[in-house]
Amino acid sequence: MTSTVRSLFALAIVLSVTACTSPAAVPAPVAADRLTVFKSLGRRQCEAGGETPASLAALVAGVNRILGPDLTLNFEQSGLLAPDGKCYTFAARAEGYSRGEGGGALVLKRLSDAEAAGDTIFALVLGSAVNQDGGSGGLTVPSGPAQQKVIRRALQAAGLTPEDVDYVEAHGTATPLGDPIEVNALSEVFTKGRAAGRPLRVGSVKTNLGHLEAA
Repeated sequence: MTSTVRSLFALAIVLSVTACTSPAAVPAPVAADRLTVFKSLGRRQCEAGGETPASLAALVAGVNRILGPDLTLNFEQSGLLAPDGKCYTFAARAEGYSRGEGGGALVLKRLSDAEAAGDTIFALVLGSAVNQDGGSGGLTVPSGPAQQKVIRRALQAAGLTPEDVDYVEAHGTATPLGDPIEVNALSEVFTKGRAAGRPLRVGSVKTNLGHLEAA
């Protein structure tokens, strides 16, 4: 099915270069971003419409559509969804998340290529990291130690220290189990030895959009 989806996508936007999908479920766009930045763009394997360095680019996207009731019923029976359909991330009244539909896309280039092309640059990817929870309390139970490890690896890859980070966009699914684990992991990495005048701000857009899951 995924091979068909990427082929249809390539057909729709007239994409004649490599198209691939990530089977990483919720973090699929992040995994795809890392693969693109450090494997393809880093080795100049992406081509978009020409052979000059300024034309080397990649499109990374994620989308979620709710096309039937089966997953919603399954998640509800598993206790993952909020009874009132609202996502109260990091709040005491958090009881689960609400499913959402949507998508997003990024056009990625090497910085030197984007500057050469005169592109508007919105952000720089300084470094990234991906991992698995490994052993935890269950398939949907996050691992605090694994989260700490991947954050530290991303900081190291970016050449940053925890004190350099002012804001974290958290996963924040508003589940009574997952939120405390995530907040504690962030605290372990970012607050030890941090100056009192440099607070770490944490948020999650899920409170506005719901959980877009694979997007």
